[in-house]
Order: sequence, then C-alpha cells, then structure tokens
Amino acid sequence: MGERNETFVTEFIFLGLSQNLQTQILLFILFLIIYLLTVLGNLLIIILIFMDSRLHTPMYFLLRNLSFADLCFSTSIVPQVLVHFLVKRKTISLLGCMTQIIVFLLVGCTECALLAVMSYDRYVAVCKPLHYSTIMTQRVCFQLAIGSWACGALVSLVDTNFTFHLPYRDQNIINHYFCEPPALLKLASADTYSTEMAIFAMGVVILLAPVSLILVSYWNIISTVIQMQSGEGRLKAFSTCGSHLIVVVLFYGSGIFTYMRPNSKTTKEQDKMISVFYTVVTPMLNPIIYSLRNKDVKGALRKLVGRKPFSQRQ
Repeated sequence: MGERNETFVTEFIFLGLSQNLQTQILLFILFLIIYLLTVLGNLLIIILIFMDSRLHTPMYFLLRNLSFADLCFSTSIVPQVLVHFLVKRKTISLLGCMTQIIVFLLVGCTECALLAVMSYDRYVAVCKPLHYSTIMTQRVCFQLAIGSWACGALVSLVDTNFTFHLPYRDQNIINHYFCEPPALLKLASADTYSTEMAIFAMGVVILLAPVSLILVSYWNIISTVIQMQSGEGRLKAFSTCGSHLIVVVLFYGSGIFTYMRPNSKTTKEQDKMISVFYTVVTPMLNPIIYSLRNKDVKGALRKLVGRKPFSQRQ
C-alpha cells in the first residue's frame, strides 16, 4: 500500500454563521448597520477629541486610543464577514488568515489593556481628586497608552506564532466566521497542547489581570461614591459605573469564555454567537457608553455642528 498523500493547506473555508440564505441576508443587514454605527461613532469621538481643546485631558486621550482600537478591531473582521454573507464559497488564504489573526489580536488585546487603564484613571479621578493632576500627567498617560499597545503586540505575536507553528494538512473547513486561534487549532495536524497552554497563559496576562484591576478600581469607586453627600452625584456615578461594567462583562466575559477554557475538537453554534459580542457588538457600544452620553462630548458635538463656514462669519 502506498503512503497517504497529504498536502499543506493554502486556504481556509468558513462555514459562517448560517447556511440559510434568508438568514444570511438578514444578518448582512444587521451587521452592516452595526458596522456603520461602529465606524461613525468611533470616528466621531476621534475627531471631536482632536478638535476640541477642552477634551485634551488624560481620560479623553485614553478614550481616543480606545476608539481607534475599536475601529481597527471591527474593520479587521466585519467587512470580510459582510462579503461572505453574499457569496457561496467563503474562503480566505493562509496569509490572509494569519494577517487577520495578527491584527485582530493586536487591537483586541490592546483594548483589554486600555479598558483597565481607563478604569484606573476613573479610580484616581473619583478616589484621589486632589492628586489627579500630579498622578495622571501627560507623560504617564502616554506611557500607559504605549504600554497597552505593547501588551497587545506581545500577545498577538505569541499567539500567532504558536498557532501557525502547527502544520495544517488536508482539513481546511473552519466552523466559524473569521480566523481565530481556538477555531483554527481544531484543524491542526499535530498535538496542540503546548499552543493551548501558551494561549491560556497569554489570556491570564491580557484578560484575567486587566479584569481584576477593573473590578478592584470600580469597587473602590463605588465605595467612595456611597460616602458622597449628594444623592444626584451618587446616582450619576452609579449610572456611569453600571454602563462601564456592562461593557466589561460583555467584552471580557465572552473573551474569557473563548480563550480560557479547554479547546474541544468541535465548534458549537453558541461559541460563534458568543464571539459576536466581543468582535461586533462591543466596538459599537464603547463610543456610546464611554463618551456620547458625556456632557463634555455632547458640548463638543454641538460646537462642531454649530460652527458656521468662515465666509458666513464676516
């Protein structure tokens, strides 16, 4: 008997979110609306913060980084998904898959770090208001932002290197809607234990550590808020904290579920639905929850919209 002829994979085929044509059309419309809202919302935040000098503060500097990360995060996945809703054969090249994973992990992990940094910024603002300007200096903010992007780059390089160090032969059908390490490992033609352990370790660094910092920060914020004399101030602070924690639960909860559990050989439909939360939904929610409800941002928007052309000011 001759040896089995195995060939290395050069492209992958996605099964997508649904095989039903009508469902795919409905999902295309839904994802398109969400993506447009994500792009418009995050671009608006970046432009407003850049143009209004009143928003040149540590909180908005970090928020601008978050909006840019959200924009890249969503754009690395959703446009391809939209195209795949309209075609029968949903393919991506090996190089394209690798590029998508690098970008997706870079900006996604950076966002994890930025959300933790932003919670620390709010902790200092609420719990140590008299020392805020000396703690959150321009230099410190810049270092925290650079550190967040460096963490994202480190996790992206480690996870991508371990994922594509494995051989992929014959099997090229991914039961998912984009290239993601846990889904890709199911197709590997070798033992994936060391890769799974590396991804788990990176998950501890970029998921569990930041979410722990966020919870500690908000616990201290809530404890300080409870002691406030003003009932209106307490209500406003609780409303803000509640909104932020909703994003944290959605983003980190779905991420931890995907990356911090043993990798099975099959992808369940619920796994794909859960990944929709951190890849599609939260990039749209972040600008709404973190900024567009804020009176300073609303003021900057009114100022921008109300501006008259220079010729009309004469």
